[in-house]
Amino acid sequence: MANNSEQVFMPEENPQMIQERKSAIRLGLVANDSESEETRFFLTPEASGMVSSMGYEIVMESGASIDISYSDEDYVENDVRIALRDEVLQSDIVLSVRPLSAADVRKMKAGATLLCLFDSAFFEPGLVDAMLESKVTCVCLDNMYSSNGVSIFANILDEIDGRAAVMYAQEGLSFLGEGKGVLLAGVAGINPCEVLIIGEGCRVQSAAKAAIAAGAKVTLMDNDVSSLAEAEAYCGDRLYTACIHPRVLYNKVKSADVIMLDRCTRTFEFPKQLSVAMKESVYLIDIEDTKPSLSVPRTVAMAISNVMINFLNECLLKGGMSQMIATTEGVKAGVVMYRGKLVDKLIGMHLGIPCVDLNMMSTGSN
Repeated sequence: MANNSEQVFMPEENPQMIQERKSAIRLGLVANDSESEETRFFLTPEASGMVSSMGYEIVMESGASIDISYSDEDYVENDVRIALRDEVLQSDIVLSVRPLSAADVRKMKAGATLLCLFDSAFFEPGLVDAMLESKVTCVCLDNMYSSNGVSIFANILDEIDGRAAVMYAQEGLSFLGEGKGVLLAGVAGINPCEVLIIGEGCRVQSAAKAAIAAGAKVTLMDNDVSSLAEAEAYCGDRLYTACIHPRVLYNKVKSADVIMLDRCTRTFEFPKQLSVAMKESVYLIDIEDTKPSLSVPRTVAMAISNVMINFLNECLLKGGMSQMIATTEGVKAGVVMYRGKLVDKLIGMHLGIPCVDLNMMSTGSN
């Protein structure tokens, strides 16, 4: 009996559909690099279907969605075409969580746009040189902000990182996680675990709120009073806050069952000598370095999809990515490279490459 599975992957298209696709903006979804730890993905099948109905042609690399537990068939059912990586890289807009490799960038067509997250790879000359040669535009979603000044993509990832960090902590304290076998929460007659969080911003606030909800006793420390006040307003009265002072920090470290570290408002390096004060069974995690959202990539995809749908719709209404950049200040903030010209001054200073004024470039290109 013939196998009909291939008919699902490669449905025949009539000439009218092919002609419509030729005029549509092609959106490419590439798989994560197999050698990296990256698991996150930007669009779910349902979101892809909504974006396709707007008028985009979506092409996805085979197997790209495996980390978020969706199959190629799930995307095919939502008007996504499955193709090889080289063809996907020829799209007008390429979506990749991390920046592409220099080799992949060289396979992109001139004038195309790469949407990704900001990464240390941008400070390596190989990647930037490839972007200069290929004359592509690169926009970092986590550096963008919305019309009301909110870094929406970055905040979503930070919130998930913070909440997932508490999941890591609970697992690390459990017997299965080779911890001492305790709950974050207390029960009748037993005190809850003490969680010490050092840092500021959305990640630590989300971690604090999740730890409180899990039943832990949570203390947040930072070297800025206003950030602590903001955290209290977000988390409520069950959050204890304290400024970073040597004696206070020592006492909190000494009694903590879980210690979470992140960036503070002002530069702060956790003193190595405090390690002698820690409990032997303490669970220690650096949220920024660990990126706990890597363990829940499907949640990331669902959350990012909600924002990506509106972003891509606005892009289409404005006539494409160049018009989107030219007319939207929040999108301009995320531009690293524009049509083969370096825009980001920090990268330019690091690599010794001259930068251009994006306002002049985007205005002149319209």
